[in-house]
Amino acid sequence: MTETSDHEHSNQQSAGHEHPTQPDQDDSITYFKTMEAAVRDLLIEKDLITAEQIREKIEQMDARVPANGAKIIAKSWVDEEFKRKLIANPRKAISEFGHDIGPLHLIVLENTEKVHNVVVCTLCSCYPRWILGLPPDWYKSREYRSRVVREPREVLQEFGTTISFDREVRVHDSTADMRYLVLPMRPKGSEEMTEDELVPLIGRDAMIGVTEVTV
Repeated sequence: MTETSDHEHSNQQSAGHEHPTQPDQDDSITYFKTMEAAVRDLLIEKDLITAEQIREKIEQMDARVPANGAKIIAKSWVDEEFKRKLIANPRKAISEFGHDIGPLHLIVLENTEKVHNVVVCTLCSCYPRWILGLPPDWYKSREYRSRVVREPREVLQEFGTTISFDREVRVHDSTADMRYLVLPMRPKGSEEMTEDELVPLIGRDAMIGVTEVTV
């Protein structure tokens, strides 16, 4: 099988695995960071927003963690009806867990014995933060964004993920108004595990598609 990618863009760790380097990560004070701080201080000064409201919003963002996505995946593994709903209507299915994904369009990509899906955002770092938290640094790196669409199998290998050549690798490019969530295959040996027992097996990287879930 050959690799495929849907490469349209409107606006554009796993422990023990070697991740792509991050040559474009920079912690220096940039123009945009300076502008963000200036606008924030101005809004507070004009009583349009308070520092407490900003703090609460940051706390809400920090509460978005990959475990939220893992619970959704585990539910789909043990409940076939929920899985069908998750694929057909992700917004409605995810709302059952109390998550509001907002106006953006979410597509759930199911991995199968014939297809392995992996997600990228080639121009920035579009990512389903409502259910996976903040994107990892390697996801935002220029190397990952450029290489995974050209040589996905090689990049996956760097994460310790070997995809057999009888499985197609599909690369999906997130956009400004569309996000993807990978639904990994349930691992062999987990048949007797409960939903709660499955959750810790499901890491963030598997829901991006760069790793697979194992017991």
